[in-house]
Amino acid sequence: MKILLFGKNGQVGWELQRSLAPLAAPVQLIVLGSDSSVLCGNLTKLKGIRQTVETVRPDIIINASAYTAVDKAEQEPELAQIINAEAPAVLADEARRIKAWLIHYSTDYVFDGSGDQPRTETAAANPLSVYGKTKLSGEKHIIASGCAHIILRTSWVYATYGNNFVKTMLRLARERDQLRVVDDQFGAPTGAELIADVTAHIIHALHTRKKESSVSGLYHLTAQGCISWFGFAHFILAHAAKTGLPLNVLPQALHPIPSSDYPTPAKRPLNSRLDTAKIQKTFNLYLPEWQHGVSRVLTELLVDSVFVTR
Repeated sequence: MKILLFGKNGQVGWELQRSLAPLAAPVQLIVLGSDSSVLCGNLTKLKGIRQTVETVRPDIIINASAYTAVDKAEQEPELAQIINAEAPAVLADEARRIKAWLIHYSTDYVFDGSGDQPRTETAAANPLSVYGKTKLSGEKHIIASGCAHIILRTSWVYATYGNNFVKTMLRLARERDQLRVVDDQFGAPTGAELIADVTAHIIHALHTRKKESSVSGLYHLTAQGCISWFGFAHFILAHAAKTGLPLNVLPQALHPIPSSDYPTPAKRPLNSRLDTAKIQKTFNLYLPEWQHGVSRVLTELLVDSVFVTR
């Protein structure tokens, strides 16, 4: 089995290189980033990625690359459209042509965040931002292509690698005297490690159990439970305080604010809850509560009370 991974330098792509390694021989893993030189891994170069797929002819294509600068996308809609919509369309077309599976990651931002219940895969999408609209367009292109695919929608991704909310809160709590965090947006913090491990589990199922194309489709993948950004920040700082990390802002000094007090170029969904029953049933999975993954990442980041940004 040959796997072609785009986006090796992102949070999920980085973890995928770990999670896919135990699949071992006869698996061949080819990993590409936007800076790859021999094969094209830059999703803005549509002809190049098409040629890459033709050259490698993988059994599975994993697209862990995306334009994720949510606010910047409001000023760069064309670039976001190419990376999040047009490039997945090319990968899907190539996957169909060579009869490969395409695994692609999407987002809770395809929803408008109304209500307070978890969204299922069949819920109507209504993105509020350029980012959300381009990601939804990418989903539609993949589905319309007719290729065998697994689209995984996730939310609030964090990791020990890369830039994310966990690292930002740790840094700001040491640099500033006070922190105000939004308390009316709810979702499930989901570790890149969990996403990568589930992806490896799915690939194993597709390969060893000879899963038929009936499992091809759209799935929601997040940790269990939900919390507000404020609650998430409180959990992070409380964990850091217990380790003795010197903080200027202790968890009890955090200030909750409504989204209206923190305007951003791109509007965020208030309700990012996703129903994960489908993926758990289809692939016989148990998804842990969000606290487990966050605690593990914090423990790793705070070893010896040293916070390192890679």
